[in-house]
Amino acid sequence: MTTPENATGQNLDQLHTNLARIEGLSQRLVAALAEKRDVSPSLQGPGSDLYIRAAGAYWAEMMANPARMLEHQVSYWGRTLEHFVEAQQALASGRVDLPADDTPPDRRFANPLWQSHPYFNMIKQQYLLNSEAIGKAVADLDGLEDLDRQRVEYFSRQIIDMFSPTNFLATNPDALTKAVETEGQSLVDGLENLVHDIEANEGDFLVTLADENAFTVGENIATAEGSVVYRNRMFELIQYTPRTESVHRVPLIIFPPWINKFYIMDLKPQNSLIKWIVEQGFTLFVVSWKNPDQSYADAGLDTYIEEGFLTAIDQVKKITGEPQVNAVGYCIAGTTLSLTLALLHKRKDKSVKSATFFTMLSDFSDQGEFTPFLTDDFVDGIEEEVNRHGLLDSFYMSRTFSFLRANDLIYAPAIRSYMLGEAPPAFDLLYWNGDSTNLPARMAVEYLRWLCQQNRFATTGVEILGETLSIKDVRVPLCAIACETDHISDWRCSYDGVAQMGSRSKTFILSQSGHVAGIINPPSKKKYGHYTNAGARLNSTEWREGADYHAGSWWPRWGAWLAKGAGKQAPALPPGDSSHPILCPAPGTYVLPQNES
Repeated sequence: MTTPENATGQNLDQLHTNLARIEGLSQRLVAALAEKRDVSPSLQGPGSDLYIRAAGAYWAEMMANPARMLEHQVSYWGRTLEHFVEAQQALASGRVDLPADDTPPDRRFANPLWQSHPYFNMIKQQYLLNSEAIGKAVADLDGLEDLDRQRVEYFSRQIIDMFSPTNFLATNPDALTKAVETEGQSLVDGLENLVHDIEANEGDFLVTLADENAFTVGENIATAEGSVVYRNRMFELIQYTPRTESVHRVPLIIFPPWINKFYIMDLKPQNSLIKWIVEQGFTLFVVSWKNPDQSYADAGLDTYIEEGFLTAIDQVKKITGEPQVNAVGYCIAGTTLSLTLALLHKRKDKSVKSATFFTMLSDFSDQGEFTPFLTDDFVDGIEEEVNRHGLLDSFYMSRTFSFLRANDLIYAPAIRSYMLGEAPPAFDLLYWNGDSTNLPARMAVEYLRWLCQQNRFATTGVEILGETLSIKDVRVPLCAIACETDHISDWRCSYDGVAQMGSRSKTFILSQSGHVAGIINPPSKKKYGHYTNAGARLNSTEWREGADYHAGSWWPRWGAWLAKGAGKQAPALPPGDSSHPILCPAPGTYVLPQNES
Protein backbone atom coordinates (compact mmCIF):
# COMPACT_ATOMS: atom_id res chain seq x y z
CA MET A 1 0.00 0.00 0.00
CA THR A 2 1.31 3.45 -0.95
CA THR A 3 1.46 5.83 2.00
CA PRO A 4 1.50 9.63 1.71
CA GLU A 5 5.16 9.51 2.68
CA ASN A 6 5.93 6.99 -0.08
CA ALA A 7 3.90 8.99 -2.57
CA THR A 8 5.89 12.11 -1.73
CA GLY A 9 9.11 10.17 -2.20
CA GLN A 10 7.94 8.84 -5.54
CA ASN A 11 6.98 12.34 -6.65
CA LEU A 12 10.42 13.65 -5.69
CA ASP A 13 12.09 10.80 -7.56
CA GLN A 14 10.01 11.58 -10.63
CA LEU A 15 10.82 15.27 -10.27
CA HIS A 16 14.57 14.57 -10.10
CA THR A 17 14.30 12.29 -13.14
CA ASN A 18 12.46 14.96 -15.12
CA LEU A 19 14.93 17.66 -14.07
CA ALA A 20 17.81 15.47 -15.26
CA ARG A 21 16.06 14.92 -18.58
CA ILE A 22 15.39 18.64 -18.95
CA GLU A 23 19.07 19.41 -18.37
CA GLY A 24 20.14 16.88 -21.00
CA LEU A 25 17.50 18.05 -23.46
CA SER A 26 18.49 21.68 -22.92
CA GLN A 27 22.07 20.87 -23.84
CA ARG A 28 20.89 19.08 -26.98
CA LEU A 29 18.64 22.03 -27.82
CA VAL A 30 21.51 24.52 -27.56
CA ALA A 31 23.71 22.26 -29.71
CA ALA A 32 20.96 21.84 -32.33
CA LEU A 33 20.28 25.58 -32.53
CA ALA A 34 23.99 26.17 -33.07
CA GLU A 35 23.71 24.16 -36.30
CA LYS A 36 21.10 26.51 -37.77
CA ARG A 37 21.79 27.19 -41.42
CA ASP A 38 22.73 30.65 -42.62
CA VAL A 39 19.56 31.93 -44.28
CA SER A 40 19.28 35.14 -46.25
CA PRO A 41 17.14 37.70 -44.37
CA SER A 42 15.04 38.09 -47.52
CA LEU A 43 13.77 34.53 -47.07
CA GLN A 44 12.70 35.22 -43.49
CA GLY A 45 10.26 38.05 -44.09
CA PRO A 46 9.24 40.90 -46.39
CA GLY A 47 11.70 43.61 -47.30
CA SER A 48 11.81 46.83 -45.32
CA ASP A 49 10.22 48.68 -48.25
CA LEU A 50 6.87 47.03 -47.46
CA TYR A 51 6.98 48.26 -43.86
CA ILE A 52 7.87 51.74 -45.08
CA ARG A 53 4.97 51.83 -47.54
CA ALA A 54 2.52 50.49 -44.95
CA ALA A 55 3.68 53.01 -42.34
CA GLY A 56 3.52 55.79 -44.93
CA ALA A 57 -0.03 54.84 -45.87
CA TYR A 58 -1.02 54.79 -42.19
CA TRP A 59 0.41 58.23 -41.47
CA ALA A 60 -1.00 59.66 -44.70
CA GLU A 61 -4.42 58.36 -43.73
CA MET A 62 -4.04 59.80 -40.23
CA MET A 63 -3.17 63.23 -41.61
CA ALA A 64 -5.87 63.20 -44.30
CA ASN A 65 -8.64 61.71 -42.21
CA PRO A 66 -7.82 61.93 -38.50
CA ALA A 67 -11.46 61.48 -37.47
CA ARG A 68 -11.58 58.07 -39.14
CA MET A 69 -8.39 56.90 -37.44
CA LEU A 70 -9.54 58.20 -34.06
CA GLU A 71 -12.85 56.45 -34.56
CA HIS A 72 -10.96 53.15 -34.95
CA GLN A 73 -8.91 53.77 -31.84
CA VAL A 74 -11.74 55.05 -29.67
CA SER A 75 -13.94 52.11 -30.67
CA TYR A 76 -11.16 49.67 -29.78
CA TRP A 77 -10.33 51.43 -26.50
CA GLY A 78 -14.00 51.62 -25.55
CA ARG A 79 -14.69 47.93 -26.17
CA THR A 80 -11.51 46.90 -24.37
CA LEU A 81 -12.28 49.06 -21.33
CA GLU A 82 -15.89 47.87 -21.22
CA HIS A 83 -14.72 44.26 -21.34
CA PHE A 84 -12.19 44.84 -18.54
CA VAL A 85 -14.71 46.62 -16.28
CA GLU A 86 -17.33 43.89 -16.73
CA ALA A 87 -14.80 41.19 -15.86
CA GLN A 88 -13.56 43.13 -12.82
CA GLN A 89 -17.07 43.71 -11.55
CA ALA A 90 -17.90 40.02 -11.85
CA LEU A 91 -14.76 39.00 -9.94
CA ALA A 92 -15.13 41.72 -7.28
CA SER A 93 -18.68 40.67 -6.50
CA GLY A 94 -17.58 37.09 -5.97
CA ARG A 95 -19.81 35.93 -8.79
CA VAL A 96 -18.64 33.48 -11.42
CA ASP A 97 -20.79 35.18 -14.02
CA LEU A 98 -18.82 36.13 -17.10
CA PRO A 99 -19.15 39.16 -19.33
CA ALA A 100 -21.33 38.56 -22.37
CA ASP A 101 -19.38 36.53 -24.91
CA ASP A 102 -20.58 36.93 -28.47
CA THR A 103 -17.28 36.00 -30.09
CA PRO A 104 -17.57 33.72 -33.14
CA PRO A 105 -16.81 29.97 -32.92
CA ASP A 106 -13.12 29.15 -33.30
CA ARG A 107 -11.56 25.67 -33.24
CA ARG A 108 -8.61 26.98 -31.27
CA PHE A 109 -10.89 27.70 -28.32
CA ALA A 110 -12.76 24.40 -28.14
CA ASN A 111 -11.90 23.69 -24.49
CA PRO A 112 -14.96 24.54 -22.32
CA LEU A 113 -12.69 26.53 -19.98
CA TRP A 114 -12.44 29.23 -22.63
CA GLN A 115 -16.13 29.83 -22.01
CA SER A 116 -16.55 28.98 -18.31
CA HIS A 117 -13.34 30.18 -16.63
CA PRO A 118 -13.10 33.97 -16.03
CA TYR A 119 -9.33 34.09 -16.63
CA PHE A 120 -9.34 32.18 -19.91
CA ASN A 121 -12.54 33.76 -21.16
CA MET A 122 -11.22 37.27 -20.62
CA ILE A 123 -7.96 36.44 -22.40
CA LYS A 124 -9.82 34.89 -25.34
CA GLN A 125 -12.22 37.81 -25.73
CA GLN A 126 -9.44 40.37 -25.51
CA TYR A 127 -7.33 38.49 -28.07
CA LEU A 128 -10.24 38.40 -30.51
CA LEU A 129 -10.90 42.12 -29.91
CA ASN A 130 -7.24 42.84 -30.66
CA SER A 131 -7.34 40.67 -33.78
CA GLU A 132 -10.44 42.43 -35.06
CA ALA A 133 -8.94 45.87 -34.43
CA ILE A 134 -5.70 45.05 -36.28
CA GLY A 135 -7.56 43.48 -39.19
CA LYS A 136 -9.88 46.44 -39.54
CA ALA A 137 -7.06 48.98 -39.32
CA VAL A 138 -5.16 47.22 -42.10
CA ALA A 139 -8.26 46.73 -44.27
CA ASP A 140 -9.12 50.43 -44.07
CA LEU A 141 -5.67 51.68 -45.09
CA ASP A 142 -5.82 53.87 -48.19
CA GLY A 143 -2.87 54.72 -50.40
CA LEU A 144 -1.60 51.16 -50.83
CA GLU A 145 -1.39 49.34 -54.15
CA ASP A 146 -3.47 46.16 -54.27
CA LEU A 147 -0.35 43.98 -54.17
CA ASP A 148 1.03 45.77 -51.13
CA ARG A 149 -2.37 45.60 -49.43
CA GLN A 150 -2.52 41.83 -49.94
CA ARG A 151 0.95 41.45 -48.48
CA VAL A 152 0.27 43.66 -45.46
CA GLU A 153 -2.95 41.78 -44.76
CA TYR A 154 -1.16 38.43 -45.05
CA PHE A 155 1.73 39.31 -42.74
CA SER A 156 -0.63 40.99 -40.27
CA ARG A 157 -2.61 37.78 -40.13
CA GLN A 158 0.60 35.85 -39.46
CA ILE A 159 1.33 38.08 -36.47
CA ILE A 160 -2.24 37.76 -35.19
CA ASP A 161 -2.15 33.97 -35.46
CA MET A 162 1.27 33.74 -33.82
CA PHE A 163 0.08 35.63 -30.73
CA SER A 164 -2.98 33.48 -30.14
CA PRO A 165 -3.17 32.66 -26.39
CA THR A 166 -3.36 28.96 -27.30
CA ASN A 167 0.28 29.19 -28.41
CA PHE A 168 1.58 29.95 -24.91
CA LEU A 169 1.66 27.62 -21.92
CA ALA A 170 0.39 30.14 -19.36
CA THR A 171 -2.73 30.83 -21.43
CA ASN A 172 -3.49 27.36 -22.77
CA PRO A 173 -5.89 25.43 -20.49
CA ASP A 174 -5.32 22.13 -22.32
CA ALA A 175 -1.57 22.28 -21.78
CA LEU A 176 -1.83 23.45 -18.17
CA THR A 177 -4.36 20.77 -17.27
CA LYS A 178 -2.25 18.01 -18.80
CA ALA A 179 0.92 19.29 -17.14
CA VAL A 180 -0.79 19.10 -13.73
CA GLU A 181 -2.29 15.68 -14.43
CA THR A 182 1.07 14.23 -15.52
CA GLU A 183 3.18 16.03 -12.89
CA GLY A 184 5.01 17.89 -15.63
CA GLN A 185 5.77 14.78 -17.70
CA SER A 186 3.90 16.20 -20.69
CA LEU A 187 6.17 19.25 -20.74
CA VAL A 188 9.30 17.10 -20.61
CA ASP A 189 7.96 14.95 -23.45
CA GLY A 190 7.13 18.12 -25.35
CA LEU A 191 10.65 19.46 -24.93
CA GLU A 192 11.96 16.16 -26.23
CA ASN A 193 9.74 16.45 -29.30
CA LEU A 194 10.93 20.02 -29.87
CA VAL A 195 14.59 19.05 -29.64
CA HIS A 196 14.01 16.16 -32.04
CA ASP A 197 12.42 18.45 -34.64
CA ILE A 198 15.15 21.09 -34.42
CA GLU A 199 17.87 18.45 -34.66
CA ALA A 200 16.15 16.87 -37.67
CA ASN A 201 15.96 20.23 -39.49
CA GLU A 202 19.52 21.45 -38.91
CA GLY A 203 18.61 24.01 -36.28
CA ASP A 204 15.45 25.25 -37.98
CA PHE A 205 11.95 24.96 -36.57
CA LEU A 206 9.67 22.68 -38.61
CA VAL A 207 7.14 20.69 -36.63
CA THR A 208 6.76 17.00 -37.46
CA LEU A 209 3.20 16.43 -38.65
CA ALA A 210 3.01 12.63 -38.70
CA ASP A 211 4.64 9.62 -37.08
CA GLU A 212 7.74 9.00 -39.20
CA ASN A 213 7.85 5.32 -38.23
CA ALA A 214 4.22 4.48 -38.97
CA PHE A 215 4.59 4.22 -42.73
CA THR A 216 6.96 2.58 -45.18
CA VAL A 217 6.63 3.46 -48.85
CA GLY A 218 5.95 0.29 -50.79
CA GLU A 219 4.76 -1.63 -47.71
CA ASN A 220 1.72 0.10 -46.21
CA ILE A 221 1.46 3.09 -48.58
CA ALA A 222 2.11 3.21 -52.35
CA THR A 223 1.27 -0.48 -52.72
CA ALA A 224 -0.49 -0.62 -56.11
CA GLU A 225 1.01 -3.45 -58.17
CA GLY A 226 3.31 -2.37 -60.97
CA SER A 227 6.88 -2.23 -62.24
CA VAL A 228 9.52 0.32 -63.16
CA VAL A 229 10.09 -0.17 -66.88
CA TYR A 230 12.35 2.80 -67.66
CA ARG A 231 14.72 5.05 -65.75
CA ASN A 232 16.85 8.09 -66.56
CA ARG A 233 18.38 10.79 -64.37
CA MET A 234 15.09 12.71 -64.14
CA PHE A 235 12.48 10.04 -63.48
CA GLU A 236 11.44 6.42 -63.17
CA LEU A 237 8.55 5.28 -65.35
CA ILE A 238 6.13 2.95 -63.56
CA GLN A 239 3.73 0.78 -65.52
CA TYR A 240 0.91 -0.59 -63.39
CA THR A 241 -0.27 -4.17 -63.67
CA PRO A 242 -3.64 -4.41 -65.46
CA ARG A 243 -6.67 -5.41 -63.37
CA THR A 244 -8.94 -6.17 -66.33
CA GLU A 245 -8.64 -8.73 -69.16
CA SER A 246 -8.92 -6.04 -71.81
CA VAL A 247 -7.84 -2.40 -71.82
CA HIS A 248 -8.36 0.72 -73.89
CA ARG A 249 -5.73 0.91 -76.61
CA VAL A 250 -4.57 4.47 -75.91
CA PRO A 251 -2.38 4.41 -72.78
CA LEU A 252 -2.62 6.98 -69.99
CA ILE A 253 0.42 8.65 -68.42
CA ILE A 254 0.28 10.75 -65.25
CA PHE A 255 2.85 13.45 -64.50
CA PRO A 256 2.70 14.30 -60.78
CA PRO A 257 4.25 17.48 -59.36
CA TRP A 258 7.94 17.22 -58.48
CA ILE A 259 7.52 19.42 -55.42
CA ASN A 260 5.96 16.36 -53.74
CA LYS A 261 6.06 12.62 -54.35
CA PHE A 262 3.64 10.79 -56.61
CA TYR A 263 2.17 8.45 -54.01
CA ILE A 264 -0.45 10.97 -52.91
CA MET A 265 -2.41 9.13 -55.63
CA ASP A 266 -1.78 5.77 -53.94
CA LEU A 267 -1.84 6.25 -50.16
CA LYS A 268 -3.96 3.17 -49.52
CA PRO A 269 -6.13 0.89 -51.66
CA GLN A 270 -9.38 2.50 -50.46
CA ASN A 271 -8.50 5.94 -51.86
CA SER A 272 -5.93 5.08 -54.53
CA LEU A 273 -6.57 6.98 -57.75
CA ILE A 274 -3.93 4.79 -59.41
CA LYS A 275 -5.72 1.57 -58.43
CA TRP A 276 -9.09 3.00 -59.51
CA ILE A 277 -7.79 4.02 -62.96
CA VAL A 278 -6.35 0.56 -63.61
CA GLU A 279 -9.62 -1.03 -62.52
CA GLN A 280 -11.46 1.04 -65.17
CA GLY A 281 -9.50 -0.74 -67.91
CA PHE A 282 -6.77 1.79 -68.72
CA THR A 283 -3.10 1.00 -69.32
CA LEU A 284 -1.53 3.33 -66.77
CA PHE A 285 1.97 4.77 -66.51
CA VAL A 286 3.08 7.16 -63.76
CA VAL A 287 6.24 9.23 -63.60
CA SER A 288 8.18 9.17 -60.33
CA TRP A 289 10.54 12.15 -60.32
CA LYS A 290 14.08 12.09 -58.96
CA ASN A 291 14.59 14.23 -55.86
CA PRO A 292 17.44 16.46 -57.11
CA ASP A 293 20.70 17.32 -55.38
CA GLN A 294 23.24 20.05 -56.18
CA SER A 295 24.35 18.20 -59.33
CA TYR A 296 20.98 19.11 -60.89
CA ALA A 297 21.61 22.86 -60.49
CA ASP A 298 21.40 23.50 -64.24
CA ALA A 299 18.19 21.51 -64.80
CA GLY A 300 15.55 23.94 -66.03
CA LEU A 301 12.03 23.86 -67.39
CA ASP A 302 13.49 22.73 -70.71
CA THR A 303 15.15 19.79 -68.94
CA TYR A 304 11.90 18.69 -67.34
CA ILE A 305 10.13 18.98 -70.70
CA GLU A 306 12.77 17.25 -72.83
CA GLU A 307 14.24 14.65 -70.45
CA GLY A 308 11.01 14.28 -68.52
CA PHE A 309 7.73 14.78 -70.38
CA LEU A 310 8.83 14.13 -73.96
CA THR A 311 11.02 11.17 -73.02
CA ALA A 312 8.30 9.56 -70.90
CA ILE A 313 5.72 9.98 -73.67
CA ASP A 314 8.12 8.47 -76.19
CA GLN A 315 8.86 5.46 -73.95
CA VAL A 316 5.15 4.81 -73.36
CA LYS A 317 4.54 4.83 -77.12
CA LYS A 318 7.37 2.35 -77.65
CA ILE A 319 6.20 -0.01 -74.90
CA THR A 320 2.56 -0.05 -75.99
CA GLY A 321 3.11 0.30 -79.73
CA GLU A 322 0.51 3.05 -79.81
CA PRO A 323 1.12 6.31 -81.72
CA GLN A 324 -0.61 8.48 -79.10
CA VAL A 325 -1.06 8.77 -75.34
CA ASN A 326 -3.51 10.55 -73.07
CA ALA A 327 -1.68 12.66 -70.49
CA VAL A 328 -2.46 13.99 -67.01
CA GLY A 329 -0.57 16.81 -65.26
CA TYR A 330 -1.07 17.61 -61.57
CA CYS A 331 -0.31 21.11 -60.20
CA ILE A 332 3.11 22.32 -61.42
CA ALA A 333 3.31 19.26 -63.68
CA GLY A 334 0.02 20.39 -65.22
CA THR A 335 1.56 23.79 -65.92
CA THR A 336 4.57 22.09 -67.51
CA LEU A 337 2.33 19.70 -69.45
CA SER A 338 0.62 22.74 -70.97
CA LEU A 339 4.04 24.07 -72.01
CA THR A 340 4.85 20.66 -73.49
CA LEU A 341 1.57 20.59 -75.43
CA ALA A 342 2.31 24.04 -76.87
CA LEU A 343 5.78 22.81 -77.91
CA LEU A 344 4.33 19.70 -79.56
CA HIS A 345 1.86 21.89 -81.46
CA LYS A 346 4.72 24.03 -82.73
CA ARG A 347 6.52 20.86 -83.87
CA LYS A 348 3.34 19.43 -85.42
CA ASP A 349 3.72 16.38 -83.17
CA LYS A 350 0.44 14.54 -82.46
CA SER A 351 1.80 12.28 -79.69
CA VAL A 352 -0.72 13.50 -77.10
CA LYS A 353 -4.33 12.76 -77.94
CA SER A 354 -5.93 14.47 -74.93
CA ALA A 355 -4.82 16.18 -71.73
CA THR A 356 -6.21 16.33 -68.22
CA PHE A 357 -5.14 18.97 -65.74
CA PHE A 358 -5.48 18.59 -61.97
CA THR A 359 -5.43 21.91 -60.03
CA MET A 360 -3.30 23.55 -62.71
CA LEU A 361 -2.40 27.20 -63.25
CA SER A 362 -1.33 28.49 -66.65
CA ASP A 363 -2.32 32.15 -66.26
CA PHE A 364 -0.58 33.73 -63.26
CA SER A 365 -2.11 37.21 -63.50
CA ASP A 366 -3.73 36.47 -60.13
CA GLN A 367 -1.28 34.69 -57.85
CA GLY A 368 -3.79 34.03 -55.08
CA GLU A 369 -2.46 33.26 -51.62
CA PHE A 370 1.11 32.98 -52.94
CA THR A 371 1.14 36.72 -53.71
CA PRO A 372 3.15 37.60 -50.56
CA PHE A 373 5.97 35.28 -51.70
CA LEU A 374 6.16 36.25 -55.37
CA THR A 375 7.49 39.78 -55.14
CA ASP A 376 11.11 40.67 -55.79
CA ASP A 377 12.21 40.79 -52.16
CA PHE A 378 11.39 37.10 -51.72
CA VAL A 379 12.24 35.90 -55.22
CA ASP A 380 15.59 37.73 -55.14
CA GLY A 381 16.32 35.92 -51.90
CA ILE A 382 15.39 32.56 -53.44
CA GLU A 383 17.59 33.27 -56.45
CA GLU A 384 20.50 34.12 -54.17
CA GLU A 385 19.90 30.93 -52.16
CA VAL A 386 19.74 28.58 -55.16
CA ASN A 387 22.75 30.19 -56.85
CA ARG A 388 24.73 29.52 -53.69
CA HIS A 389 23.57 25.93 -53.11
CA GLY A 390 22.44 24.66 -56.51
CA LEU A 391 18.93 23.86 -55.33
CA LEU A 392 15.97 25.15 -53.36
CA ASP A 393 15.95 22.95 -50.28
CA SER A 394 12.66 21.23 -49.46
CA PHE A 395 12.70 23.04 -46.10
CA TYR A 396 11.73 26.35 -47.74
CA MET A 397 8.87 24.84 -49.73
CA SER A 398 7.52 23.02 -46.67
CA ARG A 399 7.69 26.16 -44.57
CA THR A 400 5.97 28.29 -47.21
CA PHE A 401 3.09 25.86 -47.73
CA SER A 402 2.71 25.48 -43.97
CA PHE A 403 2.42 29.23 -43.37
CA LEU A 404 -0.43 29.42 -45.88
CA ARG A 405 -2.37 27.38 -43.29
CA ALA A 406 -0.42 28.31 -40.18
CA ASN A 407 -3.06 27.43 -37.58
CA ASP A 408 -3.59 23.95 -39.03
CA LEU A 409 -0.04 23.09 -40.12
CA ILE A 410 2.16 24.93 -37.62
CA TYR A 411 0.51 26.05 -34.40
CA ALA A 412 -1.99 23.23 -33.77
CA PRO A 413 0.62 20.49 -34.40
CA ALA A 414 3.18 22.40 -32.30
CA ILE A 415 0.73 22.66 -29.40
CA ARG A 416 0.01 18.94 -29.53
CA SER A 417 3.67 18.01 -29.81
CA TYR A 418 5.48 20.57 -27.63
CA MET A 419 2.91 21.62 -25.01
CA LEU A 420 0.87 18.45 -24.65
CA GLY A 421 3.84 16.15 -25.25
CA GLU A 422 1.92 13.95 -27.67
CA ALA A 423 3.53 11.86 -30.38
CA PRO A 424 2.66 12.89 -33.97
CA PRO A 425 -0.33 10.97 -35.33
CA ALA A 426 -0.07 8.01 -37.70
CA PHE A 427 -1.74 9.91 -40.56
CA ASP A 428 -0.75 8.89 -44.10
CA LEU A 429 -1.71 12.21 -45.72
CA LEU A 430 0.40 14.22 -43.27
CA TYR A 431 3.27 11.73 -43.69
CA TRP A 432 3.18 12.36 -47.45
CA ASN A 433 2.94 16.11 -46.84
CA GLY A 434 6.20 15.95 -44.88
CA ASP A 435 7.95 13.82 -47.51
CA SER A 436 8.85 16.84 -49.61
CA THR A 437 11.51 17.33 -52.27
CA ASN A 438 14.09 19.83 -53.49
CA LEU A 439 13.90 21.97 -56.63
CA PRO A 440 16.81 22.45 -59.07
CA ALA A 441 18.24 25.96 -59.04
CA ARG A 442 17.62 26.98 -62.65
CA MET A 443 14.14 25.43 -62.80
CA ALA A 444 13.06 27.19 -59.59
CA VAL A 445 14.15 30.61 -60.85
CA GLU A 446 12.65 30.11 -64.32
CA TYR A 447 9.32 29.03 -62.88
CA LEU A 448 9.18 31.95 -60.46
CA ARG A 449 10.41 34.61 -62.91
CA TRP A 450 9.01 33.54 -66.27
CA LEU A 451 5.67 32.11 -65.19
CA CYS A 452 4.68 33.38 -61.74
CA GLN A 453 6.05 36.92 -61.92
CA GLN A 454 6.13 37.73 -65.64
CA ASN A 455 3.24 35.48 -66.71
CA ARG A 456 4.89 35.01 -70.10
CA PHE A 457 3.01 31.86 -71.12
CA ALA A 458 -0.34 33.69 -70.99
CA THR A 459 0.94 36.99 -72.43
CA THR A 460 4.03 37.45 -74.62
CA GLY A 461 5.02 33.79 -74.80
CA VAL A 462 7.92 31.97 -73.17
CA GLU A 463 10.98 30.80 -75.11
CA ILE A 464 11.84 27.17 -74.42
CA LEU A 465 13.72 24.65 -76.60
CA GLY A 466 13.91 27.03 -79.53
CA GLU A 467 10.20 27.86 -79.66
CA THR A 468 8.05 30.67 -78.28
CA LEU A 469 5.32 28.85 -76.40
CA SER A 470 1.90 30.43 -75.91
CA ILE A 471 -1.16 29.35 -73.97
CA LYS A 472 -3.18 29.56 -77.21
CA ASP A 473 -1.04 26.75 -78.65
CA VAL A 474 -2.62 24.18 -76.32
CA ARG A 475 -4.96 22.64 -78.91
CA VAL A 476 -5.71 19.07 -77.83
CA PRO A 477 -9.06 18.10 -76.25
CA LEU A 478 -8.74 18.76 -72.54
CA CYS A 479 -10.43 18.24 -69.20
CA ALA A 480 -9.49 20.40 -66.22
CA ILE A 481 -10.35 19.60 -62.63
CA ALA A 482 -10.06 22.41 -60.08
CA CYS A 483 -10.99 22.47 -56.39
CA GLU A 484 -13.39 24.89 -54.75
CA THR A 485 -11.35 25.74 -51.63
CA ASP A 486 -7.87 25.22 -53.13
CA HIS A 487 -5.46 27.60 -51.38
CA ILE A 488 -2.58 26.80 -53.77
CA SER A 489 -4.22 26.88 -57.21
CA ASP A 490 -7.31 29.07 -57.00
CA TRP A 491 -10.03 27.50 -59.14
CA ARG A 492 -10.95 30.81 -60.79
CA CYS A 493 -7.37 31.29 -61.95
CA SER A 494 -7.32 27.72 -63.22
CA TYR A 495 -10.54 28.35 -65.12
CA ASP A 496 -9.24 31.59 -66.61
CA GLY A 497 -6.12 29.86 -67.92
CA VAL A 498 -8.07 27.01 -69.50
CA ALA A 499 -10.44 29.54 -71.10
CA GLN A 500 -7.49 31.06 -72.98
CA MET A 501 -6.23 27.77 -74.39
CA GLY A 502 -6.73 27.14 -78.10
CA SER A 503 -8.49 23.79 -77.73
CA ARG A 504 -11.94 23.51 -79.29
CA SER A 505 -12.95 20.80 -76.81
CA LYS A 506 -12.80 21.82 -73.16
CA THR A 507 -14.40 20.27 -70.12
CA PHE A 508 -14.12 21.96 -66.75
CA ILE A 509 -15.05 20.23 -63.48
CA LEU A 510 -15.06 21.96 -60.10
CA SER A 511 -14.64 19.59 -57.17
CA GLN A 512 -15.57 20.47 -53.64
CA SER A 513 -12.78 20.71 -51.02
CA GLY A 514 -9.11 21.63 -51.46
CA HIS A 515 -5.91 21.01 -53.39
CA VAL A 516 -5.51 17.39 -52.27
CA ALA A 517 -8.85 16.24 -50.81
CA GLY A 518 -10.72 17.53 -53.85
CA ILE A 519 -8.59 15.38 -56.15
CA ILE A 520 -8.13 12.30 -53.96
CA ASN A 521 -11.88 11.83 -53.62
CA PRO A 522 -12.84 8.20 -54.35
CA PRO A 523 -16.46 7.37 -55.23
CA SER A 524 -16.67 4.93 -52.30
CA LYS A 525 -16.33 7.76 -49.76
CA LYS A 526 -19.38 9.65 -51.05
CA LYS A 527 -17.96 12.75 -49.40
CA TYR A 528 -17.36 15.64 -51.80
CA GLY A 529 -19.48 16.53 -54.79
CA HIS A 530 -18.61 18.46 -57.94
CA TYR A 531 -19.97 21.04 -60.38
CA THR A 532 -20.23 21.14 -64.17
CA ASN A 533 -21.49 23.69 -66.69
CA ALA A 534 -21.73 23.07 -70.43
CA GLY A 535 -22.06 26.77 -71.22
CA ALA A 536 -19.50 28.36 -73.54
CA ARG A 537 -17.68 31.71 -73.36
CA LEU A 538 -18.49 32.26 -69.70
CA ASN A 539 -16.27 33.96 -67.16
CA SER A 540 -15.58 32.11 -63.92
CA THR A 541 -18.34 33.89 -61.98
CA GLU A 542 -20.95 33.14 -64.67
CA TRP A 543 -19.75 29.54 -64.90
CA ARG A 544 -20.13 28.98 -61.15
CA GLU A 545 -23.50 30.69 -60.89
CA GLY A 546 -24.93 28.52 -63.67
CA ALA A 547 -23.20 25.27 -62.74
CA ASP A 548 -25.04 22.06 -61.90
CA TYR A 549 -24.16 20.26 -58.67
CA HIS A 550 -23.55 16.51 -58.68
CA ALA A 551 -23.25 14.48 -55.50
CA GLY A 552 -20.20 12.27 -55.16
CA SER A 553 -16.78 12.04 -56.75
CA TRP A 554 -15.87 13.46 -60.14
CA TRP A 555 -13.78 10.36 -60.93
CA PRO A 556 -16.52 8.43 -62.81
CA ARG A 557 -17.41 11.51 -64.89
CA TRP A 558 -13.76 11.98 -65.85
CA GLY A 559 -13.37 8.23 -66.50
CA ALA A 560 -16.26 8.36 -68.98
CA TRP A 561 -14.72 11.41 -70.68
CA LEU A 562 -11.34 9.70 -70.86
CA ALA A 563 -12.79 6.47 -72.25
CA LYS A 564 -14.29 8.30 -75.24
CA GLY A 565 -10.81 9.18 -76.44
CA ALA A 566 -8.98 6.05 -75.33
CA GLY A 567 -9.72 3.84 -78.33
CA LYS A 568 -11.10 0.35 -78.68
CA GLN A 569 -10.43 -2.53 -76.32
CA ALA A 570 -7.36 -4.74 -76.67
CA PRO A 571 -5.97 -7.64 -74.61
CA ALA A 572 -4.22 -6.45 -71.46
CA LEU A 573 -0.48 -7.08 -71.35
CA PRO A 574 1.93 -7.23 -68.39
CA PRO A 575 4.33 -4.31 -67.77
CA GLY A 576 7.37 -3.81 -70.00
CA ASP A 577 8.49 -5.50 -73.18
CA SER A 578 11.64 -7.05 -74.63
CA SER A 579 13.39 -3.67 -74.85
CA HIS A 580 12.00 -2.44 -71.53
CA PRO A 581 12.77 -5.12 -68.94
CA ILE A 582 11.38 -4.74 -65.45
CA LEU A 583 13.94 -2.83 -63.39
CA CYS A 584 12.23 -3.21 -60.01
CA PRO A 585 8.73 -3.39 -58.51
CA ALA A 586 6.59 -0.30 -57.97
CA PRO A 587 6.83 2.19 -56.36
CA GLY A 588 10.44 2.20 -57.59
CA THR A 589 13.62 3.54 -56.06
CA TYR A 590 13.47 7.31 -56.68
CA VAL A 591 10.59 7.66 -54.22
CA LEU A 592 12.44 5.97 -51.36
CA PRO A 593 14.22 8.09 -48.71
CA GLN A 594 17.47 6.10 -48.82
CA ASN A 595 17.81 6.85 -52.54
CA GLU A 596 17.23 10.57 -52.23
CA SER A 597 20.04 12.99 -52.79
